[in-house]
Amino acid sequence: MPNNMRLDKFLKVSRLIKRRTVANEACDNGRIAVNGRPAKAGYEVKPGDRIEISMGPRVVAVEVLQVADNVRKDDADAMYRQI
Repeated sequence: MPNNMRLDKFLKVSRLIKRRTVANEACDNGRIAVNGRPAKAGYEVKPGDRIEISMGPRVVAVEVLQVADNVRKDDADAMYRQI
């Protein structure tokens, strides 16, 4: 199991965002922040990082608990904790 992973891939694997291309666009448009700073899609996410996703008026904040390459849909929410 890797200790870190690209931000866009983490968002897809954890099912916070449905598709990696959408995650990429969100990063490019400054709608994703990691630890309070805007992050690029290539940012290496690691356990303990705080991710904020701004989609319209809604902001979703999560803390990364684990990073895994392949996760079943039922287990995806174990990768993060909602704040």
